[in-house]
Amino acid sequence: MAGLGVTRIPVGELQANAYLLTAPEAGVAALVDPGADPARLLRGIEASGCRLALLLCTHGHFDHVGAAAAVQRAWDLPLLVHPGDAPLIEQLPRYQELFGFPPTAVPRFEPLLADGLSLPLGDARLLVRHVPGHSPGHVMLLWDDDALVGDLIFAGSVGRTDLPGGDQELLASSIRQRVYTLPERTRLHPGHGPATTVGRERATNPFVRPSAAG
Repeated sequence: MAGLGVTRIPVGELQANAYLLTAPEAGVAALVDPGADPARLLRGIEASGCRLALLLCTHGHFDHVGAAAAVQRAWDLPLLVHPGDAPLIEQLPRYQELFGFPPTAVPRFEPLLADGLSLPLGDARLLVRHVPGHSPGHVMLLWDDDALVGDLIFAGSVGRTDLPGGDQELLASSIRQRVYTLPERTRLHPGHGPATTVGRERATNPFVRPSAAG
């Protein structure tokens, strides 16, 4: 069984990573975290030769969902989100203006993502894990030896917790219980910056050690 293709597409002034996951044999793709630059995202989908079958986000911050409504004008799909982050998306234009960014339309969304949900994409399945801390409804997506982790953890860093709904203790717990327990070879694809691995972050991440006493 062929694995999923993973294309990282940094978008917007904050260089948030959108991800295009492709299952070429089945001719389908998923777009995760459509934060900005919709024309670029749509070109990426077209270049993949795949039909967009899923549109979803790891969390509801504007730099990860701001282009969703524009993408929906080309692909009539709801943005799948965890219910805990629905309020962030409902107030998308207000948060964009608060941080000095031009507002975009609120996308049509469905609060369907839940811990343990499995989403089919070709022959693969994306497993949803709820990992709150950076935001109340933050999730990560797992398949094979890969994980899209949004703004939960980065290469050598972790997500901020000073935004509405952030919780430092919850973030650390999510990382220890849901990320550091994965196989060390697991590739972590974060919401900003380059990919890393579970083994590397367990050994070197200075912000969250594998145990509270570590």
